[in-house]
Amino acid sequence: MTPTPTTPLLTRKELDTLLGGAARAWLDEALAEAAHAAAHPDTAPADSYAVPPWELRYAAAGRHCGLEHADSVRSLLLVEARTTLPALTRIYEQGTAAERRAVLLTLPALDLGATALPLVEDALRTNDTTLVAAAVGPYAAVHLAPHHWRHAVLKCLFTGVPVEAVDQLARRSRGDAELARMLGDVAAERIAAGRPVPAGLHHVLALTAPGPDAPATAPDAPTVSPEES
Repeated sequence: MTPTPTTPLLTRKELDTLLGGAARAWLDEALAEAAHAAAHPDTAPADSYAVPPWELRYAAAGRHCGLEHADSVRSLLLVEARTTLPALTRIYEQGTAAERRAVLLTLPALDLGATALPLVEDALRTNDTTLVAAAVGPYAAVHLAPHHWRHAVLKCLFTGVPVEAVDQLARRSRGDAELARMLGDVAAERIAAGRPVPAGLHHVLALTAPGPDAPATAPDAPTVSPEES
């Protein structure tokens, strides 16, 4: 089945109109625990292996609020807890694919600057299309350096993630001669090998044409990002 772009996260008000009474009560308690953890960071469990109560709620969100609402519920918990980078990294590394996806979707709402880029780049190394789609959202659009962002676009093309999932695709593609070269090389290699050109490639290639909204910086001008490997 062809993956689709990530569904937008719901607000608390929107969730309240969709959840049943028991689920709303559970969410109230979960958010209260997250808020308490944010207000009292010095009261974390003494046992280094113990998990804060709200993190247990994070893992159980799908069971109590429905799988279709789990991303939104988990995102609300991360924001309410004012999750720090160490905690966010632990949740991501120890979580299921669904729990990792919620972390990626919440990055734009957390005050972390570019420090969470390693999580985005980890997701882009996987072949899980739900993680790849979540990784190329608004956070990546702002913080990924041109080299990494171009390869993220190619990752979408190769894994079948619709290019519509790439946030600010038109803005960042416009006038990017290096991206155009890379896309052209991929198309030429596929055609020469008798293989189909990835869906969406010609669309992105058309977006690379120079225009009035082309970035002011050169295509390879650095933005904040981990060092290129």
